This record gives sequence, structure tokens and C-alpha cells, in this order.
Amino acid sequence: MLQTVTPSPTDILRDLVSFDTTSRNSNLELIAWVEAFLEARGIPSTRIYDETGEKANLLATIGPADVPGYVLSGHTDVVPVDGQEWTSAPFSLTERDGRLHGRGACDMKGFLACCLSKAGEMAARDLKAPIHLAFSYDEEVGCKGVPSLITKLVETVAKPRACFVGEPTEMQVVIGHKAKRSYRAIVTGYPCHSSLAPHGVNAIDYAARLLLRVREMGIALAEGPSDALYDIPVTTAHTGTIAGGTALNIVPELCTFAFEFRVLPDQDADALVSEVMRYAREELEPEMTARAAGTGIAFEEISSFPGLATDPEAEITRLTKRLAGRNGHSKVAYGTEAGQFVEIGAIPTIVIGPGSIEQAHKADEFIAIAELESCTAFLDRLIEEACR
Repeated sequence: MLQTVTPSPTDILRDLVSFDTTSRNSNLELIAWVEAFLEARGIPSTRIYDETGEKANLLATIGPADVPGYVLSGHTDVVPVDGQEWTSAPFSLTERDGRLHGRGACDMKGFLACCLSKAGEMAARDLKAPIHLAFSYDEEVGCKGVPSLITKLVETVAKPRACFVGEPTEMQVVIGHKAKRSYRAIVTGYPCHSSLAPHGVNAIDYAARLLLRVREMGIALAEGPSDALYDIPVTTAHTGTIAGGTALNIVPELCTFAFEFRVLPDQDADALVSEVMRYAREELEPEMTARAAGTGIAFEEISSFPGLATDPEAEITRLTKRLAGRNGHSKVAYGTEAGQFVEIGAIPTIVIGPGSIEQAHKADEFIAIAELESCTAFLDRLIEEACR
């Protein structure tokens, strides 16, 4: 029997927050809950598993699949709460002063809740163009899950007119975000007693020279191309973690550090990484190997995703502004899955969703109830658009 009662976004969000979908965990319990919710409203869905079978994307099409429609995209995973001091249980939704607190309430289960609250209405209406619900895994650890979802989408439905990625923008129309490349450098030296330091190859020394090169590149990039629509208008370089050595009286054999570039969409992110690797191969490693065989520098990719650069005059931009009741647009420094919808699926994409990124990833993360209301109003207008 089909469900006729429509839960509020708050009620749905309460259930979604109760699932601990920290990226290190499986998200299958949440996916099963969403499947059952959609099935109760006559909406079939498809899982797209990762290689382990422990995580899955979910894709549901409401309306005629052979007509270009609209994608509502969001991720199901959340960041950890480890080491954070919460004043309420992070995986239990708590309402205070018009705000709903809980891990993922803002980033970005609030958007998922709004979409699900309208799913029954979408199914009941005479949609002339479909609305696709696209819920992914592992966005928070490098946008790793969504590529297989996008591939499945473009294989099974007519190419969508537009995709809306519901990251928290306070329902502002975001047409651009930076690309990201992050890597771990593993520097292997040659150990010896520190009294014989010239006989060794100090892994920390060479790591320091390499990360200083990253820093120098960051300084140069700060004087390079810029885009005033971004809060940080230039491409940035950053080293975030470093570890190495065992004791002061031992020349360190190993040092690792992680670095990243956040790159304006019209700059070459891969070229920046290549420059770091070139410096390691041509400048540092010859010195190291001349002193001890087996030394050197290796690199491991941590995450990589493309930027987003949607034309402010594009049809999707004009449509989104009309649906959101806004005249302006902006760009953000943080990354999303939006660039992958463009790169893999050639689907015009905008980032727009409820809540503020300022609340994401923090203790006592929250979303204002008013933001959920703004998002559902946007979806109401999208449904009318799809019915035309």
C-alpha cells in the first residue's frame, strides 16, 4: 500500500542523522532506509555498490526516463565527530532555538531530507520531465563514490538538462568552485647515529626542502591569476600534516607529509603537482641516491576532483536563479561533486542547498529550520517546472 502521509523534512532528517555514516563506515543501513521510504511511495531505486559491497550510491528516477530532466544530488557520508565536544548527542537530532543540531544536519542530510519530503508529491504529479535523486557515498574523503553513480545515470536515462548539488550555500546560486589535488609524499632516507649525521641521508631534511618548494609555489600563486567572486580569490598551496623520525640521536630514515592545491578552474591543477614531483626527481633524489642507494621520494594520491565553472549566462544559471528567487551568483573555495557531473556526464550543474558551510564539520553542527523551508520552496518550484 502506498504511503499518503508526507513526513516533514525535520522528521526525515531525524532519521537520517541517526545513521552514523561517517565515511569510514558503511552507509548501507541508511541506503536501505531511503529505499524503503521511496518504495512506500511507489518509487523504484537502484544501488550502485563500491568494490567492497559495503557502500552504495542510490539512484531513483521519478517520471519519464527518456526525457531530459533534473538531478538532485547529495552525499550520504559525514565527517567524524572524534575529538569534538558536542553539547548534545551528535547522531540524535536536537532542536534548539529554531536550529536542528546533529552530525550531517547541515552537510548535507538536510538537503536529502528536503528531497525525500517532496518525493511522494513528485511521484503523484504528472511530471513531463523526470527528477532524478542521486545519493552518493564517500564525498567527504575525496568525492570517490559519485563517478559510478554518474556513469549509471548517463547510461540509463536521457541526458539531464540540469543537476543541482545540494551542498550548504544558504540557497545561494553557486556557479563555480575550485579543483583539488592532494598527495602524500613519502621520503625515504638512510639512517645512522646522529654523531655520524654526514654519513646518513636525513629524510626530514629532504622533506623540509620539498614542502618548502610547495610553500614557495603557494607564494607565487598568490600573485597570479585571481577571481574576485571567490572568498579566497587565488589558487592556494597547503601542507597539512607531517611525521618523521624516531629519536633525536638517529638520522631519520622516513618522513611523510600531506599537501594539497586548491586550484581555480581555469588553471592546470595537474601541472602544479607535476612541478612538485619534478623538483623531487630532478633536484632532490639525485643528491639522495648519490649518498645512499635505496633512498628517494614517492608520492601517493589522496584525493582529486575537478573544479566547477558554469557560465553565469547559461540556461541552468538563469533557471536556478528563477527557482531560488535570486538575482546574484557566487563561487566557493571548497570542493563538491558538481565538477564531476560536468566532467563525466557533461551535465550542466549548479551548487545550491540549505544551511551554511560555516556550520559544517564542527561540533554542534546545525541547520536552521528556515533553511529547510527555503529549500522545499525551491523544490516546489522545480516540480512545477518539471510538470510543464
